[in-house]
Amino acid sequence: MTVEYIKNGEQLLAIILPADFDKPGIHFFTSNELSQQLGYMNHPAGKVIDPHVHNPVSREVLFTQEVLFIKRGKLRVDFYDDDQDYLESRTLNTGDIILLATGGHGFEVLEDIEMVEVKQGPYSGDNDKTRFTTPSIKNIRTSKD
Repeated sequence: MTVEYIKNGEQLLAIILPADFDKPGIHFFTSNELSQQLGYMNHPAGKVIDPHVHNPVSREVLFTQEVLFIKRGKLRVDFYDDDQDYLESRTLNTGDIILLATGGHGFEVLEDIEMVEVKQGPYSGDNDKTRFTTPSIKNIRTSKD
């Protein structure tokens, strides 16, 4: 039920919202500066959220941030620093959500998976990411499986 912040020193790599997180009200887990915001809302029946539109606000987005919703299955996420060196891994399960904020990441599907990805656009094709290979991870470091 605890939200996990994955960091490399002071650099936020990711935020994991576990499937069993359950608190009443509105909770945002990101700072206002991040270009992708992650929040959770839990309201009782009858709660009214005022209708609204979003105003045009110019924003500068330098790096793509993504949110993955694990609908079904199990996924290992491997985290890398900006120099493409392996740091650690986490396992996501059905219902978990992750915001990938900075650094590098790779994935291994551990069980058949269905997931949804949300990220900023427009997509820039091959200019949007740098793919890299690393030696096979001999010592996977994870604090949660």
